[in-house]
Amino acid sequence: MTLTLRSSASFINLKDTKSLKTLDLEFSGTICFAQTKPSCRLRVKSSMQEAQLSREKTLTTTEGWRTDPKRETLHALLGGHVQAGNDSKVPVFVMLPLDTVTHGGNLNKPRAMNASLMALRSAGVEGVMVDAWWGLVEKDGPLKYNWEGYAELVQMVQKHGLKLQVVMSFHQCGGNVGDSCSIPLPPWVLEEISKNPDLVYTDRSGRRNPEYISLGCDSLPVLKGRTPIQVYSDLMRSFRDRFVDYLGDVIVEIQVGMGPCGELRYPSYPESNGTWRYPGIGEFQSYDKYMRASLQAAAESIGRTDWGTSGPHDSGQYNQYPEDTGFFRRDGAWNSEYAQFFLEWYSGKLLQHGDRLLAAAKGVFQRTGAKLSGKVAGIHWHYRSRSHAAELTAGYYNTRHRDGYLPIAQMMSKHGVVLNFTCMEMKDGEQPEHANSSPEGLVRQVKMATRSARTELAGENALERYDESAYGQVVATSRSDSGNGLCAFTYLRMNKKLFEQDNWRHLVQFVKSVSEGGRSTKLSEWDSSGTNLYVGFIKQKTTKNIKEVALV
Repeated sequence: MTLTLRSSASFINLKDTKSLKTLDLEFSGTICFAQTKPSCRLRVKSSMQEAQLSREKTLTTTEGWRTDPKRETLHALLGGHVQAGNDSKVPVFVMLPLDTVTHGGNLNKPRAMNASLMALRSAGVEGVMVDAWWGLVEKDGPLKYNWEGYAELVQMVQKHGLKLQVVMSFHQCGGNVGDSCSIPLPPWVLEEISKNPDLVYTDRSGRRNPEYISLGCDSLPVLKGRTPIQVYSDLMRSFRDRFVDYLGDVIVEIQVGMGPCGELRYPSYPESNGTWRYPGIGEFQSYDKYMRASLQAAAESIGRTDWGTSGPHDSGQYNQYPEDTGFFRRDGAWNSEYAQFFLEWYSGKLLQHGDRLLAAAKGVFQRTGAKLSGKVAGIHWHYRSRSHAAELTAGYYNTRHRDGYLPIAQMMSKHGVVLNFTCMEMKDGEQPEHANSSPEGLVRQVKMATRSARTELAGENALERYDESAYGQVVATSRSDSGNGLCAFTYLRMNKKLFEQDNWRHLVQFVKSVSEGGRSTKLSEWDSSGTNLYVGFIKQKTTKNIKEVALV
C-alpha cells in the first residue's frame, strides 16, 4: 500500500512537467511513503542477536543512566570534547528558511513546513536549524518578547522526532550572501542608533554598518539603560525560560550569534549597496568613537600615543587586492611593529567580545543539556598571500607567521563551546586564480587548531550547493585524517530547489554516507542492503511520467 501525502508546500515541487507553471508562493507537491513487506533478513533474529537484545534489556533496567535510550543518543551527540574519528557518524542538520517566522511573529506556511520536516526526517537527517531573530523576538520594546512562532516550530519538530539547533541571531538579516529577506534590528534599537550612530561599526571613510552593534560599547549602558551584553543575556534567559521543557531533548544546541551573519567577526566585507565584491580585501571597522577610544587607550598604555589616532593609513579600500596596498602587499607594513600592535588590539577586541558573550550564554544555559556553539567565518580568499589581508580586516590575526585560529579555538574551549566553521564544501581547484584562495588549506588549519585546543568542530557549507562534488568534499572533510573530524554538519539551506529530484537524491546519499562514517560512496536507486532508507523514482501508470521522491 502506498500512502501519498499531497500538500501545497512551497518547499516541495517534484513534478517534472513542462506544462506545470510554478507559482511564486505555493505549488502542488507530492511525497510518497511506501509500505513494503520486510525481507526475511529483517524479520528473523539469530540466537546471538536475541541474546544480545536480552542482555541490553537487562542493563537498561539495572543501570540508571541507560533507562532512556533517547537520552543515550543525545548524550553521544552532546558529550564533552570528543575527537571525531575516521569512522565516527556525523549527524546532519538542515537550515530552515530565513523567514521561517514572519514579521508578525507567526510560523510561516505551517503546512509546507510540516510536509518538509516529514520529508527531512524520512531522509535520515538529525534535525534542523532556525534563526531566532532579535529583530522579531524583541520587536515591540525592551524586554517584550514574542516566542509564539518559535514555540509552534519546536512542537512541530518534536512531533516529527527531529532535533533543533537555535541560533541567537543578534544581527540583521539582509545585505549578505544568501540573505533572501530583510529583518532589521529591533525598532527601539534602531531609534537609539539614529540618536547615536557610533553604536554601529564604522569604516575609515565614516560609512556606518547597521548589521550589528559595535563591540566597542559591549559594557556601556547605551541601549535604554542596558549594555548590549545585558540585552543579549536577557533575551537568551527569556528563551531558556520559555523552552525549558525542550532544552537538551528537542533543542539540542544553542548557537550564539557574535557578529554579522551570526559569525564572530567584524563586518569587513559588506555586500549591501555594492560596497564590497569578492574577492576584495575589505576594510578595518575600528572607527566608531568607542573603538577609537579603546585604541587610543591601548596606545597610551605602551607609551605610543601616536599609534592610537587611527588605523593603518595605507590598508586600501574594500575591493582592492593585497598588492594594491602599502600595508598588505608581500613586503608591506603588515609585519611591522606598529601593525603587530594594531592587529593584536583589533583581533583581541573581537576575542574579548566572544569571551563575554559566551560566558553570558554559558551562565544562562548551563545544566539545561543544550550544547553551545559559536560560528567562525571561512574567509578563504587571499589565504595564499603572506598577509592574509581579508582575514585581518575581519578580525582574524592570521598571517604567514601567525596562527589566528588557535586563540579563537582556545577561547571557545574555555567555555565548552563547539566551533562551527563554514566553507566545508569548497575545493581549491574551484576558486578563481585571481582570488589567491585556499578553502581546503584554511579548513585544515582550523581542524588542527580545534584539535590543539581540545574543542569540538562542526561544519557548514558556505554557499548553496546540491552537487555530488560538494557533498563528497564535506564527507572527506568530516574525517579526522588531518586535525579534528566533524561532530556535526549543518546543510545550507532548505528550499524548494533542495527537493528537486537529483538534488534530493544527492542529499539522501550524503546523509547515508556520513551516518556510516563516510564509508558509503553510492546510494543505489533500488536499495537492497537492508537499510530503512530508499530513494527512487516511481513511474506512474499514466501517459505522463511524473517523477516523485519516494521515502520508505
